[in-house]
Amino acid sequence: MKASLLFTLLVASAVPALAQTAAPAPATQNRFAAVTVLPERHFELQGMLVERYGSGRQALILIPGLASGGWVWQETVRQFAGSHTVYVVTLPGFDGRPAVAGDPFDAAKAALTQLIESNRLVKPVLVGHSVGATLSIALAQDLGSRIGGAVAIDGLPVFPRTEDTPPEQRGAMAENMRQRMAAATPQAFAAQQRQYMRTIGVVDMGKADDLAQLTARSDPAAAAAYVGAVLARDLRAGLPKIQAPVMLMAPTYGPDAAATGMSAGEKLAYYRELMTGTPKLEVVQIDNARHFAMIDQPGAVHDALRRFLKTL
Repeated sequence: MKASLLFTLLVASAVPALAQTAAPAPATQNRFAAVTVLPERHFELQGMLVERYGSGRQALILIPGLASGGWVWQETVRQFAGSHTVYVVTLPGFDGRPAVAGDPFDAAKAALTQLIESNRLVKPVLVGHSVGATLSIALAQDLGSRIGGAVAIDGLPVFPRTEDTPPEQRGAMAENMRQRMAAATPQAFAAQQRQYMRTIGVVDMGKADDLAQLTARSDPAAAAAYVGAVLARDLRAGLPKIQAPVMLMAPTYGPDAAATGMSAGEKLAYYRELMTGTPKLEVVQIDNARHFAMIDQPGAVHDALRRFLKTL
């Protein structure tokens, strides 16, 4: 298993693009920017945008990943708003929203907790992607029986390939990465987003370019702060405290597996290892998908989510 190569791919999004990399030209149409489902209500909590759809008994809270807005969940909203109350959040600093002061991960946890408490949500199911998945795991640890379930789409309690980093080194590593990312100009950040989406984000290059145009609207410094906050944390010690069932979706894509030297089976085993101690854990493989599995394989992701919800 080529661990060093895998780590390089995983942290590619945390390194500013090279100066000679050209930024993508603006597109006249963007399939993800077009709003096809209007929220019934929208409001703000501690700088976090919340959009509510549907009125079902069970609540789903959809949490996007790094630099993503609520637009990344449009198909999920279409699939579940008829049977659930769906809350889609956009974290501060992303998709054109202003950033907040302090640790953004702690701020996001506080805002999400307020969302649950102020709306009196009974055992909501958290569905997070990437950084949003790590937030879902953290909230499931903190809120115990108040959470009905947690779904993590390619997000883990510790940043992959940093699990053996000594605690005294983790903070310095995180701060170094934050500073490197924060130094990116908006143009370099946009170019880097295109490169990331084309190599790690999704399989389809047209979708990759559309996604990159939207993630580039986020604040590079805010993205850097979130990456630093996640790198600084190792949530594995708290996994046994989780009372809710957890489903972890692991995307696999053949060409990437060949490049990293990690087979699909090895990747699933590695993800299970990082989730050791979780009382009720299911790891699901999503074939022919990269990091944005719900974009590459929406049918498989939504089918897995439906099966999970029926078990709660």
